[in-house]
Amino acid sequence: MRDTASTMTIARPAVDEATAWNSVLARDPAADENLFYGVTTTGIYCRPSCPSRRPKRENISFFSSTVAAERAGFRACQRCRPNRPKSPHVAVQRARAYIDQDAGELDERITLSLLIAHAGLSPYHLQRKFKETVGLTPAQYIRARKSEKLKTELKRGETVSRASFGAGYGSSSRAYEDAAKLLGMTPAAYKRGGAGTSIDYVTTMTSLGVLLVAATERGVCAVTLGDTQDTVEEALASEYPAAKRRRIGAAEGNLDAWVQVVVGVVEGETSRSSVPLDVQGSTFQWKVWRELQKIPLGQTRSYTDIAAAIAAPRAVRAVASACANNRVALLIPCHRVIRQSGELGGYRWGVERKRRLLEKERAAGERVPS
Repeated sequence: MRDTASTMTIARPAVDEATAWNSVLARDPAADENLFYGVTTTGIYCRPSCPSRRPKRENISFFSSTVAAERAGFRACQRCRPNRPKSPHVAVQRARAYIDQDAGELDERITLSLLIAHAGLSPYHLQRKFKETVGLTPAQYIRARKSEKLKTELKRGETVSRASFGAGYGSSSRAYEDAAKLLGMTPAAYKRGGAGTSIDYVTTMTSLGVLLVAATERGVCAVTLGDTQDTVEEALASEYPAAKRRRIGAAEGNLDAWVQVVVGVVEGETSRSSVPLDVQGSTFQWKVWRELQKIPLGQTRSYTDIAAAIAAPRAVRAVASACANNRVALLIPCHRVIRQSGELGGYRWGVERKRRLLEKERAAGERVPS
């Protein structure tokens, strides 16, 4: 047999043993990628975070890789399995939870180094796995969470300055910069519920109930179906409580053509359109919405399919959330997304309307020549 003890002495790499020992004592997951320790009395090597009982310091040798540990004659621990990749999903969830908890507390001090320390992954793996799981890079996710906190603070009645700092922005100017991209309006305008924004809308009857289409000067900002005119008008007022809302005749302005396109979707006659949209969403939401617009007439996709198509296969729940937050449904056809099992899933205007929309589109799709 090999002289394990003598081999270990020769193969031991140069590491800061004091720091390494502290990592082992703390069971530090952040050290798991680049540090391993072998126990001379058992011939087993582990990660620093291994839950096994800690050996005496004099019985430990440190290594910077599994290859070095195995060349020294150690075999992998069956508990922490250091020769297998750590679950990146768990690591990403730790990083994401840290952002969710502290995005508004650190005044923009969430750095990649801090995330690495909480996740226990290398910078490269954290960036890659985070985007694969969440659909955004860590930096994009931090900005999105800050934007959400900013909106929450503004809705609570905080001043723009307090809301900006409460959301984790180092200055109001950074909040205004992000708001222009994610809210579609300044924080002050959003706080006022769209005050200063003029919205024209048209209502018309369809086979699925009353349809309301609303637009700003930049494009359609809301599409709503309901049982009565009051219902759809109340929905618009809830979305834009302080905006100047004006009901107009169908023949006025650009809305007539846009309404006809939406009616065509309701009746299963239109797949896509070039109708301009004035809706606000995060980078991830827009990735989802653009993918929805690619679904052909008469076809459906699952939430899992959409997540895979935008290179975020683990972000199925986030995809469902993006569908639920679509203010211009029909133009962005979230009704074409169903569950993996084939069940229809939810729909803001009722599952029955979703079923009838899909039936109309399938019938129209069958009539389209191949």
